[in-house]
Amino acid sequence: MCGICGVLNLDGSPVDPDVVLRMNNMLIHRGPDQGAVFVDGNIGLGNRRLAILDTSDAGSLPMTDGELTIAFNGEIYNHQDIRRELEGRGVRDWHTTGDTETILKGYREYDGDIDRVLNRLRGMFAFALWDGARRRLVLARDRMGEKPLYFYRDNEKIVFASEIKAILAHPTMRRSSALDANSLMSKILAHYLCDGYLMSYTPLLGIFALQPGMYIDVPLDSFTFDPLTFNKLYYTPPKPIADAPITPAQEADWRAQVLDTLSDGVRGCLLSDVPLGAFLSGGLDSSLIVALMRKHSNSTIKTFSIGFSGDASFDETAHAKRVAEHLGTEHTAFTVEPQALDLLPKLVWHYDQPFADSSAIPTYLVSKLTREHVTVALTGDGGDELFVGYERFYAAALALKMQKLVPRAAWKIAHAALSAVPEGTGYYNAIKRARRFVAGAAQPIGAAYQDWISVFSRDLCAELTDQRAAIRPLELRDLADIVAYNIQTYLPGDLLVKTDRSSMAASLEARAPFLDHRLVELAARIPMNLKLKGSTTKYILKQAARGLLPDDIIDRPKHGFGVPMGTWLRKDIRPARDILLSP
Repeated sequence: MCGICGVLNLDGSPVDPDVVLRMNNMLIHRGPDQGAVFVDGNIGLGNRRLAILDTSDAGSLPMTDGELTIAFNGEIYNHQDIRRELEGRGVRDWHTTGDTETILKGYREYDGDIDRVLNRLRGMFAFALWDGARRRLVLARDRMGEKPLYFYRDNEKIVFASEIKAILAHPTMRRSSALDANSLMSKILAHYLCDGYLMSYTPLLGIFALQPGMYIDVPLDSFTFDPLTFNKLYYTPPKPIADAPITPAQEADWRAQVLDTLSDGVRGCLLSDVPLGAFLSGGLDSSLIVALMRKHSNSTIKTFSIGFSGDASFDETAHAKRVAEHLGTEHTAFTVEPQALDLLPKLVWHYDQPFADSSAIPTYLVSKLTREHVTVALTGDGGDELFVGYERFYAAALALKMQKLVPRAAWKIAHAALSAVPEGTGYYNAIKRARRFVAGAAQPIGAAYQDWISVFSRDLCAELTDQRAAIRPLELRDLADIVAYNIQTYLPGDLLVKTDRSSMAASLEARAPFLDHRLVELAARIPMNLKLKGSTTKYILKQAARGLLPDDIIDRPKHGFGVPMGTWLRKDIRPARDILLSP
């Protein structure tokens, strides 16, 4: 896991190595073990390295192979398989045992066919590859969006980096002058207030996020620029299929395929030359990952969990301890106090732009705790998206059924009645949940779902930003649409950003076996009624976990990684008041 940055001067002027070094130094937290810059005329690449594979000096980054140079961030879990294939084609003279050199050798062997290279990679990555012979720059990002890559372009240059702060370290970039003050800013703000995160756009003029499954190909002799169209798409997650009749034999086959594919993904994620552990919340996803780690490893497995003081309904540490004891892991737990809000300035620096997921606080803290013991941690990220785990998915399915039976006027009457009842701050507060469900069920399912996931309502966002047209109700017809929408938006825009920034702030590599694209494609082929069966979410994944985990862990209600912010602020609202009412 690393950080990358670079500059390509389109006018042919030489790149100043000190500029690239300044940018690279902004990413030391992503790679504290080693860092260097490469400059060749009008191209400059920077790389900070967190050494995981081949920790020798031979694995230093950026890596050069003759006329090819790469700045690389991530892990390629099947790089040994690719290496054997390349060796079978006669590729020789390997200098490292790591994955970065495999990409360079593959690009050279495939004669610069970048689509062929990218489609062969299994893992998480963002890289910048410079082909000196062709005077060509390729910027690429992994299929699901685990590793970030941002870019800026004007008539003179392209500037890119793993984090926005490194782009802003370029001397021609200024945060104050880069703020987008035109109407686009109002649209960006409207989306942020609704979603709580930003996707392709950033609040900084001309800086964009390269989207998952895309690459930028820049041949210097013929390059025109449109930030919304010049990216090339090499992968799109398949849309999940709908319900289908299922026999017991078919269910057993799907169960076996899920377990085998996930198990193979976990095995790939165990490839490391440094100490490795896992986040363990006590929920199904992280617990199953740890159970499969136990299956593939004879060494001691270190697990880490985090809990919250002030509201027991948010604390899962007892469940994590139960799983750790069952699997025989070396477990460490940590409790977050309300004073964790003091971390906000630090986290704002790491995130670079607005981000409204309060679980960024405990994710950073558990990453920091984990980094004291290991360098790599496996996570359960992606299980809810692939196997329909969120309660909002069940709420959408229930609303679709009930809307056929209950008149819209009745929903509005029920909402008015529930609005008169005070709600509590507990995680499972019934009034709060019933009110949100009834308010949504009175609308078309796309609008209902959007209201359930929004920070502010669409009406309030429109009132604050005067951008009603920019936040039209989502056009979602069924549960398959909703699941696909989550995989394309919430997963890369919120969940994976949170995990990347929080773990990298602690110089910890986080790996997500659920996001192996082979499992993503398998999950999409599984009929929806095997993922959401009645009111049982993640049904087929739970069946796959039988025998590996205790039934009470498998069957306990879904518990998100929430923070008892309401309880904390009711005890002491000063942190929020001092920030929001400050000059």
